[in-house]
Amino acid sequence: MNSGTDNEKIQVTGEIDMVENAESFSEGSLKETPSNGLRRGLKARHIQMIALGGTIGTGLFMASGKAISTGGPGGALIGYAAIGALVFCVMMSLGEMAAYIPIAGSFAHFATRFADPSLGFCVGWIYWANWAVGVAVELTGVAMIMEYWITSINSVVWSVICLIILLGVNVFSVKGYGEIEYWFSFIKVFTVVVFIIIGLCVDTGTIGGEYIGVRNFHLPGGSFPNGFLGVFNVLLTAAFSFNGVEIVGIAAGESANPHKTVPTAVKQVFYRIVLFYILSILVIGLCIPYTDPNLLEGSHDIAVSPFTLVFKKAGASWAADMMNAIILITMISAGNSGVYSSSRTLLALAENGYAPRFFTRVNRWGIPFWSVLATCCVGCLAFLTSLFGSGIVFNWLTNLTSLAGLITWVSISITHIRFRQGYNSQGRSLSALPYVAPLFPFCDIFVIILGAIIIFGQGYKHFIAPIYAPNIVASYIGLILAVLLYCGHKIFRRPSFVKNHEMNFEEGTIKPAVLEVDYDEKDGVTAQRAPLWKRVIQKIFDVIA
Repeated sequence: MNSGTDNEKIQVTGEIDMVENAESFSEGSLKETPSNGLRRGLKARHIQMIALGGTIGTGLFMASGKAISTGGPGGALIGYAAIGALVFCVMMSLGEMAAYIPIAGSFAHFATRFADPSLGFCVGWIYWANWAVGVAVELTGVAMIMEYWITSINSVVWSVICLIILLGVNVFSVKGYGEIEYWFSFIKVFTVVVFIIIGLCVDTGTIGGEYIGVRNFHLPGGSFPNGFLGVFNVLLTAAFSFNGVEIVGIAAGESANPHKTVPTAVKQVFYRIVLFYILSILVIGLCIPYTDPNLLEGSHDIAVSPFTLVFKKAGASWAADMMNAIILITMISAGNSGVYSSSRTLLALAENGYAPRFFTRVNRWGIPFWSVLATCCVGCLAFLTSLFGSGIVFNWLTNLTSLAGLITWVSISITHIRFRQGYNSQGRSLSALPYVAPLFPFCDIFVIILGAIIIFGQGYKHFIAPIYAPNIVASYIGLILAVLLYCGHKIFRRPSFVKNHEMNFEEGTIKPAVLEVDYDEKDGVTAQRAPLWKRVIQKIFDVIA
């Protein structure tokens, strides 16, 4: 009996020691990546909301009407469903690599490490430029939105204030970025859910008005009034609307428990695409006929955006003000994500030797300060170009990076194919991966084919007479830049393609034993003590997400 009791005491003591050691590790090594000093301060809810926030933006709130006007209600559904499937495939591929090797600037690093250094160089700089210029686009948008309410103050003032806020949020703590995205994304999610419910009520006449049903799907021209070209144009609109969802791969480098949070976020992307995009497009198509000219104007006028129109049909006279506020939040959120993702990408470029080494330095809060500052400076300069002259420079800058998202998605799929080939050739077991992307390699092949079709076909209108050469160049300038970056690096550095046996699958990984303690569950006691309203909001969001 005594022997058994002693053994039980030893077992219990050993378990306590294991937990204490794991907790002490969480406060040290796991909270900070030794290679670059970044803090792992993003919790599961942050990662999930970042994944969600990357899929909801102005593309849904404003450009969705243009998609329905162009492709018809049926064409819009098919186009968004196709791009939604493409995005889900990309996220599964990226999730497999990012969960196993959670590192900042993931896909550029993965391309260098598992495919071709020139591809990593190209994708890294394209993606950084995309978000750096994207910050300028959002600063311009914030100024325009504020003019809707206040015209007595110069619009530049609002842009400067927004830039200072973004800089402050991203310089002091990665958790600050995560919290901002969490609450902004919650507002966007809530708006979309309310919109879907109200839209269905409008369509069925539940809240007054006539019963619409599926009448708008049977207008002259049917559900596909412009045929194949109409659907293809929707693919272009949808592809740019989904741009940003890949930020989850970058955020994995600062996640407290990437082995758990990244796969969870990836798996939920599918349901979110169906809930937020497909259902929203369906509701707009049911409530508003594709012949309504406001659908085209809604892409640049919030007063007639499809969301505003549906809310007005429900009797909400204040819909324009509300949606204007939502768009303002969306733009600040996009700018916040732009500063975060581009700074981490620049950090990864510096670590790989593709940018000056001082960009790898981090401050005492674990933030790559110089990378954040450089991104904000470039965004500020790009913004200034929109204020002077005719804005030609600014338009060219945006055209340079317009294809960055698609190029990044295709490169992720190419890299994943090479990752899996090298992993299997070294005799490694798939069971050792925290997350295994299903249907390999068919999903990657689907992304590469459809992505290439959109990249090369997006400028087809400029090949229809009368042909104007500058328009063709402007349409494909992003692709031209990518080719120049890739070929330039290949010519001057002459790197060889990474061979299967040369691939390193150890550096940057976190051993599963370290992650056995769930750090979000460790905070459970604190969560239970939270105010009732916070617990209710969190419960609602958990159900939605």
